[in-house]
Amino acid sequence: MKCDVISLANKKTGSIDLDETVFGLEVRKDLLARAVNWQLAKRRSGNHKVKARSEIIGSTAKPFNQKGGGRARQGDRKAPHMRGGGTAFGPVVRSHEHGLPKKVRRLALKTALSSKQAEGRLIVLDEATAKTPKTGDLSKQLEKLGWGKTLVIDGTEIDKNFALAAGNIIGLDILPSVGANVYDILNRETLVLTKDAVEKLVERLK
Repeated sequence: MKCDVISLANKKTGSIDLDETVFGLEVRKDLLARAVNWQLAKRRSGNHKVKARSEIIGSTAKPFNQKGGGRARQGDRKAPHMRGGGTAFGPVVRSHEHGLPKKVRRLALKTALSSKQAEGRLIVLDEATAKTPKTGDLSKQLEKLGWGKTLVIDGTEIDKNFALAAGNIIGLDILPSVGANVYDILNRETLVLTKDAVEKLVERLK
């Protein structure tokens, strides 16, 4: 499929053929959900923790006599049902990470790219470069383009001046092609790919 290539000055500089097997697939929400859940699960630190019965500091003596008090027998004040006792079946430090087959991950990324193309929110840029690392200059260009919350994916390396200029712009994120992922693509209104990024993604996903 044909797609126009523009510059940061919003001028058409040519066109590019987008591979149908990468940018023209049917959008499958089930795959996108699986990929997003997999990514977010890997991010979780899993450091939530409560004290179990064995970790509570206190006396191990019986709180009162076994018989004669008219109350239910108790063996330890650290039991979960006692005030100040340990927590039964509480959260412990663990990893929330789970596996996802490589084929599913690859297909989910293709689906994410295809969904942006289908929505008309995929833009191909000739190059993401800046002459100077000034945020003001880049911010004015982006205001004219009206992209909104944007993810820019470049080729193997990101232009240093462009990265510095974009660093303080809220709602603009930049990734190299190797860092392209489902969550970041779906979490932005507009996906901007450079010509190098298109080439690298097609090479990676075909």
